[in-house]
Amino acid sequence: MAVRTKWNVEHRCGHEAVHDLSDRPADRRAGFARWLAGRDCTDCWKAAREANTESKEEWLAARRAEEQQAAAEWAEKFDMSTLEGPDRTLDWGERSRHELMTAAHTALVVEGTWDEADWAELEEKARAVTRAGWWIDQRDAEGSDLLELLDAAGEADRGTENPFR
Repeated sequence: MAVRTKWNVEHRCGHEAVHDLSDRPADRRAGFARWLAGRDCTDCWKAAREANTESKEEWLAARRAEEQQAAAEWAEKFDMSTLEGPDRTLDWGERSRHELMTAAHTALVVEGTWDEADWAELEEKARAVTRAGWWIDQRDAEGSDLLELLDAAGEADRGTENPFR
């Protein structure tokens, strides 16, 4: 039996819509449908965006601030390392790390076969990578690839206790 391609999603706004997810891999459709359920439907999203009188730049700045706050709260909650790098990359790196770690948790634990011990091991490897640029470089990676990416991270990407390095 083939995995269905059409998903009936009840959106956060209360509207229901049928989404054709045939352009997504079969193993990612359920997760994407769940993600869609947490968002407004297309019509409500467009209406909210058009009703918004602030400029695109202001909207984007507000969005980034929300994302940054969520990433900072997550990093503190899970005792993640402070990232290193140029000031202009630190916030972006923190947001990228949060997004990738969240995607990895969904793919490997929620939808996958990993248990909490496997995830704890991955978290330790993630804590060791402190270069913000590394996380930015991985921002488009699949969550399921994170373990392999962390294993491939070089010494320059990992933090050190040596203040003279």
